[in-house]
Amino acid sequence: MSLPSSYTRWVSDFFSYETTKSVVVKSWVVGVVNRGVQLLILAYFVGWVFLHEKAYQVRDTAIESSVVTKVKGVGRYAGQVMDTADYVTPPQGTSVFVVVTKQIRTEDQAQGVCPEVRGGRGRVPGMLTGRCVPYNATLRTCEIQGWCPPERHPLSSSPVMLEAENFTLLIKNSIRFPLFGFEKTNLPAPGSGVELGRCRFHPQLQPLCPILRLGDVARLAGQDFPALGGVLGIKIGWVCDLDRAWELCLPRYSFTRLDSLARTPAPGYNFRHARYYRWPDGSERRTLIKAFGIRFDVLVYGSAGKFGIVPTLINTGDSGLAPRGSGGGTVLCDIILLNFLKGAEHYKARKFEEVRHGAGVTSLSLPPHAGGCTPPQ
Repeated sequence: MSLPSSYTRWVSDFFSYETTKSVVVKSWVVGVVNRGVQLLILAYFVGWVFLHEKAYQVRDTAIESSVVTKVKGVGRYAGQVMDTADYVTPPQGTSVFVVVTKQIRTEDQAQGVCPEVRGGRGRVPGMLTGRCVPYNATLRTCEIQGWCPPERHPLSSSPVMLEAENFTLLIKNSIRFPLFGFEKTNLPAPGSGVELGRCRFHPQLQPLCPILRLGDVARLAGQDFPALGGVLGIKIGWVCDLDRAWELCLPRYSFTRLDSLARTPAPGYNFRHARYYRWPDGSERRTLIKAFGIRFDVLVYGSAGKFGIVPTLINTGDSGLAPRGSGGGTVLCDIILLNFLKGAEHYKARKFEEVRHGAGVTSLSLPPHAGGCTPPQ
């Protein structure tokens, strides 16, 4: 029983083999386009991928970092001289700390009952007793049980410690890239030309000095220090090429405001803390402090790269440096050759050719009158 001719043709087509046929075209137009595209591809992978992005390197982005901070400066607040123990919290010198520039103090609070401040302004945490008691000669308010008297000082009457703008901040940052075992610190090395005791950070004149003036930090973050209350970020970036000398791996400092000012119902930064002590009669007392100021966050990021044979071979194979990298130029030239030049049908007939097994070998040479694939004039 013979098979239908359509079925036989389908089987024959399915088990056919396709191979690439090369046609050399002597055309200035196509040749210039082809070489131009190849040069662009080569320039992109050599200039951008390898030289700029350093695709030949193994990279380590798991930076390990420690930060120690120390603020120095003396200011005057409400008739008192304030030092770092008074206005810096927490006192351990961590990567996140607050410089207090304004305070509301409520002295000699003790546990008991007292009338709530009118309007609930400055009300301390406490429990309502359910009784209504005299607040003054003409006003009665709810009674609360807790620390009394409640906080009642308005912010407008509190002064600002103006000297805080000239306080200095020393940042000690040590980093390590564990993949390479590379360690370094931001403190200037001896002989670097930076005198640690006298320098002050400046983005152009002293970019490696780890001592920063607080007013400069706010200014470089685009903020006005006297009116500032919020969270400032001090970013230290370590982007190192370990194929170069150890001394050339240097930190870069940048500054920004981290808390958003847009549509913020309670702008600024404040918190409460208390200092406890014993009264002569043995009762416990405290001074409640509502502190306003600037919070500083020191953020460290970075990456390091070093030559590796594996990424070099992989990226070379994936790039235009491989023979198949000229494929983009070939495709573009084929589009021009087969669609836009005179004699496009002639080129199509030569480029796409069907050969049946056993039917003899078809000559791939062009007839003499065709000029060896030269576009007809």
